[in-house]
Order: sequence, then structure tokens, then C-alpha cells
Amino acid sequence: MRGLRRPRREGAVRGARRRGGAGQPRDAYRAGAGRQPWFRPGTRILVAGQAPGLRVHEAGRPFLDRSGDRLRDWMGIEADTFYDRSLVSVLPTAFCFPGYSAKGSDLPPPPLCWETWHGRVLEEIGDVPLRLIIGSYAIRRHLGLKGPVTEIVRGWHAHAPGTFVLPHPSWRNNAWLKRHPWFEDDLLPALQAAVRDALRG
Repeated sequence: MRGLRRPRREGAVRGARRRGGAGQPRDAYRAGAGRQPWFRPGTRILVAGQAPGLRVHEAGRPFLDRSGDRLRDWMGIEADTFYDRSLVSVLPTAFCFPGYSAKGSDLPPPPLCWETWHGRVLEEIGDVPLRLIIGSYAIRRHLGLKGPVTEIVRGWHAHAPGTFVLPHPSWRNNAWLKRHPWFEDDLLPALQAAVRDALRG
């Protein structure tokens, strides 16, 4: 897939508990093979995110939460379009909820999932007209970019119109959105135009 980095190796998946208070990825992780991937070859838009939260993991449908509502608003599309896999495919950095840390926050996406599945999944999806890379973990994995997410997103012109880098649409980023009005004023109109173009085919 042009412009996206491939995993360097593949490993064996070892499934365990869905939730893991110990903070060990192999213990907190249910094998990706046991989940229903939300992608289809020939899709028009690829949404590359981080890892599902517990609610989304249990629902088996990506972005079925307030973050998803905001993401669809950013894209300018309704849920029926978003969940049509021939139009929009969702590929998280980890397919499963990785568990909670000792402080109660979500653990990072475990490398095991990326190393095991993503090379073959990206090959199966093939080239797509539009890619949305969401959050620091996905940005690092797909584009190889490190550094403050704000500065990476601020430089969105360098990747558009075929790729847009976005912060996570979580409610936790409400303050970030208020501090950076350029995101809604400049980036989102360009994103929505790119989404319309991609869906028209």
C-alpha cells in the first residue's frame, strides 16, 4: 500500500484474557484471529486507528461510541455509510481491547497484533483513494512519524489529499480542539471534500 509502512515481521498469536490488570500485552490480549475485522478489498476509505475500547471490543463494531460519532461528524458522513465496508474499512493498530493499566487507563496497542496481522491485511485491502491515520500509535506505525501529535496534524498539508493525519476523536481531546481552531476551520473542510471525492469513486 503506497505510503504506509509494512510490519517488519510476523509472529504467532497467543490469545489470552480480554482484560488484563497486570499490564502485560500477551496476558491482556485476545488473539486478533478471534475478532471480526472490519475491512474489505476495494474499499474507498481506510480508517487506521489505534485499538478499540472495551465497549467497542464487546460490541464487535468499530467506533460504536462517542468517539465514532465525532469521527463521522469530522468526515461528514452518516453511520450507514461509515459501516458499509465496501466504502469504509477500519483497521486498528490492535484488533482487540488491550486491557487496563494499573491506573485504569487503556493500555497501548500491543505490538503483537501489528506484527502478526497488518502486513497481510494491508496487502489484502490494496490501494485506497483516501486514508485517515488517527492517533499517535497509528501515525507512528503507518507513517513512521514521531513527535507531538499537534505538530504532525498541523502539517496535514504534507500528506493530503490522499492521507489525513488526525488526533483521536475522543471527548478527552475537547480542550485540544478548543486550543487549535485551525483544525475545524481548515483541516476538516479539506477532509470532508476528500471523503466526498473518495466515495464518488
